[in-house]
Amino acid sequence: MSLMAKKPAGSDINPVEPGIHQAICIRYYDLGTQYMEMFQTAARKVLLMWELPDERITINDKDLPRAISKEYTLSLHKKANLRSDLESWRGRKFTEKELDGFDLDKILKANCMLNVIHNEKGYAQIAAVMPLMKDKETKKPENPVQYFSFDDGEVAIPEGTPEWIANKIKNSDEWTSFTNPNYAATSDEERFPAPDDNDEIPF
Repeated sequence: MSLMAKKPAGSDINPVEPGIHQAICIRYYDLGTQYMEMFQTAARKVLLMWELPDERITINDKDLPRAISKEYTLSLHKKANLRSDLESWRGRKFTEKELDGFDLDKILKANCMLNVIHNEKGYAQIAAVMPLMKDKETKKPENPVQYFSFDDGEVAIPEGTPEWIANKIKNSDEWTSFTNPNYAATSDEERFPAPDDNDEIPF
């Protein structure tokens, strides 16, 4: 049989409609330390995922809510996007005590409003995370709620994790060090030298 090239599965699925959507946080994934080629540096990353109960899709004859995600640097620095979105979602700023460590388990099953926009390539992106509108009823998730964290000391990626997310996790330093006892990473300074210019990393 000859080798057949095909378009990727799901390539005809329309992106989530732009606008304000009710959403439920159903998952977070610790992506570990990821290398950012554009800035020649590395940072610990986390991905948050929400389901949109009013945006539906049919998969294997099942009617399910659409999902959308956003990747962040795992940081509560005052300029970090994660801190900005969490504070916007909560409707208040973090206290100094909360900044010592915020457990992401608290956001699982939590409702919010997402402002979704389309970028220049037509992909749906989360522009803002906001508190649930007062006239909206809190909804429960329909998809399995799960998380993955290297801080748990395990490397078992949850069943049902999208392949592209699993691949990112497996590309991290943490995954390599957990799965290869003989792995010894060089320092970040050696592996990922700081860029020559003074441009700030986006987040």
